[in-house]
Amino acid sequence: MPTELAILADRRPGISGLAPGALEAWFTDRGEPAYRARQVADAVWGGNATSAADARTLPAARRDELDASFRFDTVTDTELRLSDGGLTEKALHRLADGALVESVLMHYPARGRQRERHTLCISSQAGCAVGCPFCATGELGFTRDLETAEIVDQVRHAARRLATNGKRLTNVVFMGMGEPLLNLDRVLESVDALNDRHRFGLGARHITVSTSGVVPGIRRLTALGPQFTLAVSLHAARDALRDVLVPLNRRWPVAEVVGAARDHARATGRRVSYETTMIGGVNDTPVDAQAMADLLSGDHAHVNLIPMNPVAHTPWAASPDDVIERFAATLREAGIQTTIRRNRGQEIGAACGQLAAERAGEPAPAVVARRRDRLIDESAHALRGERSHEPAPAGVGE
Repeated sequence: MPTELAILADRRPGISGLAPGALEAWFTDRGEPAYRARQVADAVWGGNATSAADARTLPAARRDELDASFRFDTVTDTELRLSDGGLTEKALHRLADGALVESVLMHYPARGRQRERHTLCISSQAGCAVGCPFCATGELGFTRDLETAEIVDQVRHAARRLATNGKRLTNVVFMGMGEPLLNLDRVLESVDALNDRHRFGLGARHITVSTSGVVPGIRRLTALGPQFTLAVSLHAARDALRDVLVPLNRRWPVAEVVGAARDHARATGRRVSYETTMIGGVNDTPVDAQAMADLLSGDHAHVNLIPMNPVAHTPWAASPDDVIERFAATLREAGIQTTIRRNRGQEIGAACGQLAAERAGEPAPAVVARRRDRLIDESAHALRGERSHEPAPAGVGE
């Protein structure tokens, strides 16, 4: 049965998700010249319009009709939390049907030869079906795919905040809530809007799309030949362990995922980024380091090692710094470019899904206890090399 929020949800499409041709057709159907679409686009993308009233080059009557037909902002409400002396901004966005999604804006001051950067991590789904146990979004489960405008408007929201200080967004990464390649059509439309010089105008090489290993999606991207960066959430190179950490691995094993990513790098000439969350005593052993080195050796790849953010209801914690350093050394000795990243915004719950999980409320203590016991048991079996007999997450890989 639909919820009250769903019944009351605003059904007007988001204007930022429209292809330029669709907006031109809307005007010509009403006897207006096609250049009116350009005027609206200038207001949406250049002026960061939040309503048709901001498109002041249009006649008042047409602005009223635009407002009746489209939403100029699909983000109805946003809660902001700042940390790291203002260098990290976590945004919790409420959508028209009440769904919650998150974005994180990270500021990197200029240092040496490196220019100032402002990187936004955005969501492509409300919740996530993949169910990685170290991720707060995975605990929330899957709600729905985001529409193109709902993805893009996270970017526009951050761009408006930056513009007040004369700054501009430099990088966008699809590493927030959800599995981007399970909402691939909308993600590709969003990338087009962000990359289009007549819309947001961000260079493709400043856009990263991540996946936890949806092989058909990777193959589809390879056929399209995009110039944005592909990132793979790897987390483990041994199937037994990756079955636990990335349940999607039960559908597409790690060798198949890396094989698809390797083909992508060869076809596009673009280096693949591999993200690995470092979990103390689980995936940070010398055996795991060597397995990852063997798997990726010789590839056009870069590995990012990221200490696990504290996430409620798991029995795990981040790997110690010296353990991560040794893991990185093994990869580097194999000729694999490796970076150790430091966590940002821990005091504001900047890890994916933490604010939304906080809003969802605490699960029953018995549920938490069962989950922790299951993870301890599954990881113990995985460390002995025993594969999971559990199926892939429902609705994934079908």
